[in-house]
Amino acid sequence: MATDRIREAFEKAKSEGRIALVPYVTVGFPELGFTTDIVRSVVEAGADVVELGVPFSDPLGDGLTIQASGHRALENGVTPDTCIESVKDIRTAGINIPIVFMGYYNTIFNMGLDEYCSRIAEAGVDGLIAADLPAAEAGPLQDSCDKAGVALIPLIALTSTEHSIEHACKRAAGFIYCISVLGVTGARATMSSRVEGLVNNVRQFTDLPVAVGFGISTPEHVAEVAGFSDGAIVGSALINALADGEVAGAADRGGAYIKSLTPGTSRKFVAN
Repeated sequence: MATDRIREAFEKAKSEGRIALVPYVTVGFPELGFTTDIVRSVVEAGADVVELGVPFSDPLGDGLTIQASGHRALENGVTPDTCIESVKDIRTAGINIPIVFMGYYNTIFNMGLDEYCSRIAEAGVDGLIAADLPAAEAGPLQDSCDKAGVALIPLIALTSTEHSIEHACKRAAGFIYCISVLGVTGARATMSSRVEGLVNNVRQFTDLPVAVGFGISTPEHVAEVAGFSDGAIVGSALINALADGEVAGAADRGGAYIKSLTPGTSRKFVAN
């Protein structure tokens, strides 16, 4: 199954004494035709899993950086079909890293749950995150993911109750995504001290890997979550790197940024 690729990626990282590094890349940003090169670059730089952002017109969970990248991608003509074709291109290029789609439920519902899940699975997607779909309402999508062999990955917040955490973990697959801050995505100077408690609480209800995202932007942030989690998810800071210069150099800048984070993935990292 496709979900095995996610499990193997986290197990490989663990066996090497580090946590998994999971960058977020908006499909079609900064321009169409660059996504495969960007994914290749971040994989060569040390990424273990890649989240591909499916642009949506009303991304309520995203901060300004990822909102802007999605808006530009939509202006570039990106659609769900474009995103599926991008995955096919990535797989055709021989890139076998686990791929997780991250987007919003309306996009999935509009295509049809079964059709969406079967098409992304056929293209080579391993997991799916519906950022605005509470676990309590995710049963129909969970059923479609299960049929297609796609891991439905829940988002768990600092404000999640123990009951909601238990419910989210019950049918989850791939990994659990813990949100490290109150609010939307975006690079931040400091991490919340509460996220370690959240991760420990999640572990009471699942044996799946637990990754932390939102606000992670430095090797020190990565090292901090390496003390208690299985993965670090990096979005806004990578998008900033992709945007900071000529489009032709975006993939190289993205790879260099991800490479700069890899020392922090070691469980023995010591900051300078």
